Amino acid sequence: MPLPLRRDDGPADAGTTSRRGRRLAAGGAVLVALVVAGGTIVAASGLLGRIGSGGALGPPRFVDETASVGIEHAYDGDFDYFVGGGVAAFDCDEDGDQELYLSGGAKPAALYRNDSPVGGALRFSPIADSATDLTAVVGAYPLDIEGAGVTDLAVLRLGENVILRGLGGCRFERANERFGIDGGTEWTTAFSATWEGSAQLPTLAFGTYLELDANDEWTGKCLPNELVRPDVSGKSYARPTALAPGWCSLSLLFSDWDRSGRRDLRVSNDRHYYGDYSGGEEQLWKMVPGKQPRLYAEADGWQTLKIWGMGIASQDLDGDGYPEIYLTSQGDNKLETLADGPAEPKYENIAVSHGAAAGEPFAGGDTLPSTAWHAEFEDVNNDGFMDLFVAKGNVEAMPDYASRDPSNLLIGRADGMFTESAEAAGILNFARARGAALVDLNRDGLLDLVQVNRRENVKVWRNVGAGTAEEPAPLGHWLGIQVADPERSNQDAIGAWVAVRVGDRTIQREVTVGGGHAGGQLGPIHIGLGSADRADVRVTWPDGEVGPWVPVAADRFVTIDRGVLEPLPWPPRP
Repeated sequence: MPLPLRRDDGPADAGTTSRRGRRLAAGGAVLVALVVAGGTIVAASGLLGRIGSGGALGPPRFVDETASVGIEHAYDGDFDYFVGGGVAAFDCDEDGDQELYLSGGAKPAALYRNDSPVGGALRFSPIADSATDLTAVVGAYPLDIEGAGVTDLAVLRLGENVILRGLGGCRFERANERFGIDGGTEWTTAFSATWEGSAQLPTLAFGTYLELDANDEWTGKCLPNELVRPDVSGKSYARPTALAPGWCSLSLLFSDWDRSGRRDLRVSNDRHYYGDYSGGEEQLWKMVPGKQPRLYAEADGWQTLKIWGMGIASQDLDGDGYPEIYLTSQGDNKLETLADGPAEPKYENIAVSHGAAAGEPFAGGDTLPSTAWHAEFEDVNNDGFMDLFVAKGNVEAMPDYASRDPSNLLIGRADGMFTESAEAAGILNFARARGAALVDLNRDGLLDLVQVNRRENVKVWRNVGAGTAEEPAPLGHWLGIQVADPERSNQDAIGAWVAVRVGDRTIQREVTVGGGHAGGQLGPIHIGLGSADRADVRVTWPDGEVGPWVPVAADRFVTIDRGVLEPLPWPPRP
């Protein structure tokens, strides 16, 4: 549980079925920089440019369909579940629609099948199964672990973590023993995954929170995180490697932050438990295949940052190919950009100067500091300018923090600034939010919103663009891009970079698994194109091979398959 934050704009205190179609694995946190036709790169405050000189739109309209969507589920429990509450969005029945797996805390988690008609009202139905209806679930992340073409789930729990192997048709089975994974007995609150080198299995990172003593009492002591790599056989996992010291992590993300081809591990930690004098801080682990991880230190350019870290969102906002990092906390959040390029991991905070600090509630009359959890960059109005959603809510009843603390929807502007627009978009609410997902649930090219709440029902909004629930209206053009590498075990090309060229300008996006707060997504990359009605797409695969440019018309879903010289259609519904 975080403590009050010193609010400034600088560093704080120094039988498996096969996949019919190909899917792109895009984690809760993905890296995107968009270029729209007719745009130019302009400076913003001398630090961060925003692509495009005009054409930015206001917020789309979201329609609250919570009452009719068919989901009845809350994230519940006492102190053990103050943190967590994530949602995993992914396709588990091969029809192209995104299902939802919702963590429940003290109550069972739940899997919901997506029954939404294309472009229509959102509809879900529960899938009861003892394999997925686990208790003590804090969060979950989807990925295809063994390259079978079917989505698996890494389920984070208070107690034993469980790997659920996808069997197709939204059926799952426990697979810890199959993969040689010891789920442990700790309080796991974060996850990320990547493939290292030519490994058949991904490298998994599990973020651990507090220690439990012999009397089943929480000690307040932070535990090391764990790195799980494949063993010498390549078909199972070796014993975990401790990433020590650990400082009570609440979010992890593997990312090629410097475009070196190496994917390092970013860790965001909760200052409440490591305090001011223990040496705790945010962390970045250097990951070299076949070698022990090591922490970046001051000699490497790393600067100490102490926050009540809860979530990570990563996004290339200025089109230079290197992601900015958004870190949620209490009070002001941080938006970090490389200070001197990719030569060293030296960052400066530009959140306040770009309208993204979001340190206090924007509505409801409460003026105490905010508490932020999940963060996610996406283009919700398809205008080519990146937007940012930040889920917020009091930890429980902390008197020094806002009790009426609505989630933010920060709409990106052409000048590089963000403008608060949650109320104008129709998503203003005062539930204590935790995890969330911006995802196209009815395949109409407009991103919908799912928000998991503490002790309250999940909220679901449908994006209707400039229209109404009865007559949705499009905003800008868009693309849904999946990448696939079907001849390799990393079928979803985790670690790839997707470049989208519009005219003489190019955008880039990294494919990741991790980040956010306790949940992520496995589905198409959504790209708003503004007024452009076509684009060229090129993939740099995880091993560094660069594919050809592939022309793609706008307003459709396509698959870019390694070795195929033209886009493949999105798999039709059965």
